[in-house]
Order: sequence, then structure tokens, then C-alpha cells
Amino acid sequence: MVRALAEGGRLAASDVFSVRFWGVRGSIPCSDPDILRYGGNTSCLEVRCGEHLIVLDAGTGARYLGRSLDQSKPIDADVFLTHTHFDHVCGIPFFDPFYNPDNTFRIWAGHLLPDMTLEQVLIDMMMAPLFPVPLKIFAANMSYHDFSAGQTVDVKPGISVRTAELNHPNRATGYRIDYKGKSFCYLTDTEHAEDRLDQNIVGLIAGADYVAYDGMYTDDEYSNRVGWGHSTWQEGVRLCDAANVRTFVLFHHDPNHTDDFLDGVAEQLEARRPGSVMAREGLVIDLL
Repeated sequence: MVRALAEGGRLAASDVFSVRFWGVRGSIPCSDPDILRYGGNTSCLEVRCGEHLIVLDAGTGARYLGRSLDQSKPIDADVFLTHTHFDHVCGIPFFDPFYNPDNTFRIWAGHLLPDMTLEQVLIDMMMAPLFPVPLKIFAANMSYHDFSAGQTVDVKPGISVRTAELNHPNRATGYRIDYKGKSFCYLTDTEHAEDRLDQNIVGLIAGADYVAYDGMYTDDEYSNRVGWGHSTWQEGVRLCDAANVRTFVLFHHDPNHTDDFLDGVAEQLEARRPGSVMAREGLVIDLL
């Protein structure tokens, strides 16, 4: 079930599997008046598996997620990054719960080994003169975990996070979260081949309930953006059809795509694959 919450609304702390979109824009945040319906914050999703919190990416949407979280009791959560391009990590210094010593966070990345580690990349991101305070300013119990895309991470009993390598400059990782017989997949910042489907993605999303996929461009636009590391909504449809996915969610909107443009895409998408969803800030998907 798909629903939208009013500003300030919260997901019930109960045995649920749900996803809230806090940032859906690609490449750079934007605040133009003609993009407000879909939103201008960059990638960040809040996933609730029962009482456990999983955060997918930490773009500017992470600031709003952090402000919304109840910190009257300790937070224990996992943050999975698709990659460390700036639009997907720039919310990290502004995520309020990282400054609370009662909280515990594990941050994961699957694209950096063997050349780099996630902790060092984030240290460099928050190093002067690029940022005024260092990574060690976080007061929460922070840990940084590197893995290789393709591995499965069991974050808590009954919560499985499967991964796959994506096709993106400097590499990226796609995720599939399985909980209580339902599945949500998150694949953003990936480029498709024009003559075949990406079998890494097909294998990861096979039979999934919901798949949020990088539909940054249209097929017509893509011809002038080959090599940029992004895909099209039409390719998302083709992948979901091939993998027998229940519901396709179009994600990672181009900052130049206005609300009216995206409304037009939504009409074409509904005609091509009825029941598909356009990601927008405040969207909530209930899987249980």
C-alpha cells in the first residue's frame, strides 16, 4: 500500500515493514518553485522493519529524517550507502542523531574496497577547509563497515540485506531488504547497457514487491547522456517486467525535471506499467 504523510507525521513504532522517502532528487538539491510537489532534496529513505531502523543513503533528505526521529530513547540503526558521491552523503554532517551519545549507528558501504575505506572517505569529506568540523565530532557510538557488493548483510535476526554491484562511475551498490516474506529493492545511480538487461539487477530484484530504480532520464534524453552513470524509467520498466516485480517506483529525478514534466512521465509510466509509483518526498510505502 502506498500513502502520503502530512508534514510531521510519523510511522507507528510497531511490527511493520515500511519505507518513507525523505529525498528523491538526483545529483544536486534544488528549490525551484516548479519542483516542490515531488521535492528537491537528494536521496534518503527511512526503512522500518518492525522496531529496527534502516537508512538508505544520506543526501540532504537525511537532515529532515534526523529532525523527525524520536530521541527520547536510544536509537540503534544501520545506514547503507549506495556510494559516496556528494549528493548521497552530504546530509551526514547535518543528521542530528549522530550527535547524541545515547545512539548507535553502523554505516555500511560496498563499493570502496580494496582501495579505500568508508571511514577514511568520510574523514576526508569533513576535513578542513572543505568542512569546519571533523568526523570525530559525532558523539554517537559510530562504526564504519566496508563489504564487497554481492555479499548479504544480516543486520538483525529476520532482516536480510542482499547486495549487488551497480554500473556507476567510482562504483555503487544496490540493495534488497527482505523482511517477513516481503521485499524492497533500492537501485539508484546505475547505467544500463543499450543491448541487454543488467543481470546483476535482474537477479537482485527477482520477484520483489517494490523496486525503487534510477529513472533519471527518458530513453530520448539518454542518447545524449551515455556514460553519465544513470538510467531511464523505460529501462526500469523493462527490468521489472523481466524480473516479475510487483511494483516499480521511479526514483532519483533529474534536477531539471519540473513537476509538470514528471506528471507527464507519470502518465506515460501508468500507461506502460499500471500501478507504478512516482517517488516524491513524504511518500510512504507499507509492505506489511
